[in-house]
Amino acid sequence: MKLQQLVKNEWKVRGSLSTEVAGLSYDSRTVRMGDIFAALKGVAADSHEYVEDAIKRGASAVIVESGRINTDYYTDKYPQTAIVETDDTRSALAYVSDAFYGHPSNEMDVVGITGTNGKTTTSYITRSILMKAGYKAGLIGTISYIVGSEQFNAPHTTPEAPDFQSLLRRMKDDGCSAVVSEVSSHALAQKRADFTRFRTAAFTNLTRDHLDYHKDMDDYYSAKKRLFADLLVDGGCAVINIDDEYGKRLAKELKAERGGSVKILTYSLKDSSADLFADDVRLSYSGTKFRLKTADAETEITIGLVGYVNVYNALCAAGIGLSINISIEDVKEGIVMTEMVKGRFECVDLGQDFLAVVDYAHTEDALEGLLKTAHQLLDAYHYAGKVGRLAKMRKDRFSLPTVKGHGKIITVFGCGGNRDKGKRPKMGELAAKLSDFVIITSDNPRGEDPKKILKDIEKGIKGDNYIVIPDRAVAISLAVELASSGDIVLVAGKGHEEYQEIKGTRLNFSDKVTLETAIKRTITRPAFGGGTTFMGSEAARC
Repeated sequence: MKLQQLVKNEWKVRGSLSTEVAGLSYDSRTVRMGDIFAALKGVAADSHEYVEDAIKRGASAVIVESGRINTDYYTDKYPQTAIVETDDTRSALAYVSDAFYGHPSNEMDVVGITGTNGKTTTSYITRSILMKAGYKAGLIGTISYIVGSEQFNAPHTTPEAPDFQSLLRRMKDDGCSAVVSEVSSHALAQKRADFTRFRTAAFTNLTRDHLDYHKDMDDYYSAKKRLFADLLVDGGCAVINIDDEYGKRLAKELKAERGGSVKILTYSLKDSSADLFADDVRLSYSGTKFRLKTADAETEITIGLVGYVNVYNALCAAGIGLSINISIEDVKEGIVMTEMVKGRFECVDLGQDFLAVVDYAHTEDALEGLLKTAHQLLDAYHYAGKVGRLAKMRKDRFSLPTVKGHGKIITVFGCGGNRDKGKRPKMGELAAKLSDFVIITSDNPRGEDPKKILKDIEKGIKGDNYIVIPDRAVAISLAVELASSGDIVLVAGKGHEEYQEIKGTRLNFSDKVTLETAIKRTITRPAFGGGTTFMGSEAARC
């Protein structure tokens, strides 16, 4: 492909427009012969410093921001390399990426899902609905990228523009007619998905997160809004949670700013005037039931995912399905068919007499939702009448008293390093308030001192129902040791992740595997005393 097929007329090009382009790169270390190299200015580094390195590695052209480099120097020394000057190299890279891969989003129904929490689960439910309706659907998200029968670990929720467009092209070439993509605030702020034609854009919620990157909540909201204001095509549909204050704001602003050029579908558990409304919600350890009401239909929905939060996720996915004219019957069946999502209220069931859950909750709002779900499950089963307590002998001083009529909620969590520090004490306060006992531990400390992070969390805790154990494996093991029949052990923060990042190094670590190991160790010990098991076989199973 020639350079002239990839650049805008208004860009200043020094060199030949007939230059052949073989590929795209935004990292000088990965440049191959014939690539275009785009110099991006990041938070920690500016890759304009590596333009010469890219040229020496064989770049046929480089895209730079006007005024950032001495272009005369490069055109004199490397006349074979074209220099493309733009006002915004991120936007330029997105434009070039879309063109290089043949505008793949023009050929498929592309769905973008954004929000602080719920993106991943909603994306999996949406994909299930699409597949039930006969679509071959790809997925781009936090856990993985799915192309046909192939599945890859995701290094980023939304990859950089060349990787994003390459995935879309690969999905189309594999026969996909639809793609579901999580779209993060970082990606929107950095224009990674720009020039993608989104047919449907969905907004789950907005709560405090990423304020180490965004200067405040308005800046965070503005980044999310770009999906709807800039990337959603005319004639497309916005699916919005109006139980969220920012969702209400978004719906109002879109109506005013885009008028009738886009359709808006609202969803709610509180406002019966929403386009999709859920009521009569019934929780159990094996899933959730609710009644879905739209202007045209009313139907009973069963989903094998637990908690009110998953009613919101299912409503959002249902709205997405309806936005592309999938029947309510296929929407319903697609929701029912959704399998457990890795690291999202994922139950670890080895036959133990308490519920053990791994969840990705790493924001204040997500942690609150997780803890409230646990309380709702305990309340729903009225433990005092339905469950006998299993007597266990405890030799450690951390044994907890029985809470009459309920099992206990034992929570293990921490906060990541080099991220928004303001949420740490808030999460500590919340965890202690809504748990019977909290074990504060390391999450991904990254480059920070883990002890400093733990102290930040402690500052928010007003009671004494907690202990600090920096070693995450030991913390999880202690939670299992403390659990009695009918309790719920929540391990929050890392979910699907299979590593722990400490001082720049990623070490193998899985909350699920660690929890399984601790449970196996406990249930293979000789039993003491008597008692009944936890509600038969259903209790520890989700």
